[in-house]
Amino acid sequence: MLITTTPTIEGHPIRQYHGVVTGEAIIGANFLKDMFAAVRDIVGGRAGAYEKTLRKARETAFADMEAAALELGANAIVAVDIDYEVLGETNGMLMVAVSGTAVSVG
Repeated sequence: MLITTTPTIEGHPIRQYHGVVTGEAIIGANFLKDMFAAVRDIVGGRAGAYEKTLRKARETAFADMEAAALELGANAIVAVDIDYEVLGETNGMLMVAVSGTAVSVG
């Protein structure tokens, strides 16, 4: 499946629009506590374990969005937007949300 942040895919004309598709992944408070406790894992100013978990959450959100597009009969997703939000009363959860337009391209 072709997935892009641009509204079109060069060389692949859009034949049909199927609608907006989304995917979300939420990381709970325990994860954040564990990650901040693992800050000693920092190499070169980067928290490797934290980045790895955020990457997995983003990949999960993208996989959910792609599955929704496939259900609609699409073979591509255009105009993808990625958002990160802190949630909860004590900001103890992080949500990764992705959205885009499912299309069929030629």
